[in-house]
Amino acid sequence: MRRHRAGIIILTVISLCAADIAHAEMIYQEVAQVPLTLADCYGKALKQSEGIAITAEMIKEAEARFIQALSIILPHVYFISTHTQEESPSSAGSGSEGSALTSLKPTKSSETRFNFTQDLFSGFKAIAAMKGSKYDRSQRVKNKERAEQLLLADVADVFYLVIEMKADYNALMKIKYALMGRIMELRGREQLGRSRPSEVVNAKAQLYGVESDLELVKSREILARQILEFLIGSSFGDLKDPYEIPLALQQEEYYVSLSDSRPDVIAARYAWQVARATTSVISSKFLPDVTLGGNYYTQRTAFDKGTDWDVTLTISVPIFDGAETVGKSNEALAKQHESELDYRRKRRKAPYDIKDAYVRYKTAVTVYEALRKEFRTAKLNYHLQKKDYRLSLVNNLDVLAAIQTLQDSERSYIHALYEAKRLYWGLRVAVGEGITENINDII
Repeated sequence: MRRHRAGIIILTVISLCAADIAHAEMIYQEVAQVPLTLADCYGKALKQSEGIAITAEMIKEAEARFIQALSIILPHVYFISTHTQEESPSSAGSGSEGSALTSLKPTKSSETRFNFTQDLFSGFKAIAAMKGSKYDRSQRVKNKERAEQLLLADVADVFYLVIEMKADYNALMKIKYALMGRIMELRGREQLGRSRPSEVVNAKAQLYGVESDLELVKSREILARQILEFLIGSSFGDLKDPYEIPLALQQEEYYVSLSDSRPDVIAARYAWQVARATTSVISSKFLPDVTLGGNYYTQRTAFDKGTDWDVTLTISVPIFDGAETVGKSNEALAKQHESELDYRRKRRKAPYDIKDAYVRYKTAVTVYEALRKEFRTAKLNYHLQKKDYRLSLVNNLDVLAAIQTLQDSERSYIHALYEAKRLYWGLRVAVGEGITENINDII
C-alpha cells in the first residue's frame, strides 16, 4: 500500500515537472515567434557589430591619450632606494697619500629618497597635446556615431529585402491559386465542349512560369534572411514593419543645410584639429625646456650623510639635433594639410550625397504612387474579365492576359514600395539621422 502511494506521488511530481517544462517551452516559443521590427533588428546589430565595438575601443584609447598628455603638466614623484657595495681598497702602498684617502672611502653606502620633477616650460607641448587628445576623442565619438548610421542603412536594406521577398512570394502564390482555379474551370468547360484543350495548355504554361518564379523568390528570401541573421547575430521568425512612407518632404535646401552637422563631416574637422595639435607638439621641440627637480632624503650614509634635500633647475636649449625635429615638423605640416583637404572634400561631398538621396527617394515615391494605381486598376480589370468571361463576352486569352497584368503590376508595386522605404532610410543616413520610432521625424 505504501509502495503504491509512493508510486502515485512520484508519478504526480513527474507529471507536474513535465507540465512546467511544457509550459516553459510554450512561453519560449511564443517569445521566439514575436515579430521583429527594424528597431529591434538594428538594436541587435549594434550589439553584434565588431566594427562598432572597435570604434568604442578607439574612444577609450583617445581618453587614455588625454591622461598621458595631462601627465606632462603634473609633477612626477618617485621613491628611490639605492644600496651600493664596492670592492675593499688594496692594502698595497699604504704609506702614500692616495692610499690614505682610499682607506677612508666606505665600501658600503645606502640612500633612500623621494624624488620629484616638474616641467615649468616645455614649449606649450602639454597644452597642445591635451587639446589634440580632446579633439581625438571627439573625432572617435563622431566616427562611432557615423558607423552606427551606416550600419542602420545596411540593416534597413536587408530588413526590407526580406519583407519584399516574402510579399512577392505571397503575391505569386495568389496568382498560382488563381491560375489553378482557372485551369479547373477550363477543364470543366472543356468537358462541356465550351473550351478548347489549347486553352488549358496555355494556362498550365503560365502556371509553370509562376512556379518557377516562386522557387527563385524563395531562394532570394533565404539568402536575404541569412544576411540579416549575420547582421543581428541570431535567427529570427517574422518581421513587422510599423513604418509608413512619408509622401511629403520639405524642400531639398532644408536637408542640404544639415550637411555640416553630419557626424563624418564633424569627425573630419576634428581630425584636422588633431593634426594641427600634433604639429604644435612637434614644433615645441624648437623651444627650450625648463624643469625643476628635487630630492628629499630619508636616509643617507657615507660622505653625504646629514644632507636632507637638494633642488635642481635644468634649462635645456635645443641647438642642433641633426635636423630630426625639422623633418618631423615638415611631416606633421604635410599631414595637417592632408587632414584639411580631407575635411574640405567631405564637407563639399556631403551636400551632393544628400541631393542624390533626396532625388532618388522623391523619384521612388512618384513611381510607387503610379504603380499603386496600376495595381488597383489591374486587380479591378482581372475581376471584370472573369465576370465577362462567364458571360461569354471575352475569351480565355483575355482572362490570362489580365492575370499576367495583375501579376506584373502587383510585383512591381511591391518592389516600388520597399525600394522607397529603403531609399527613405538612405536619405536619413545621408542627412545624418539615426533610428526613430516615428518615420515622419525627418519632415
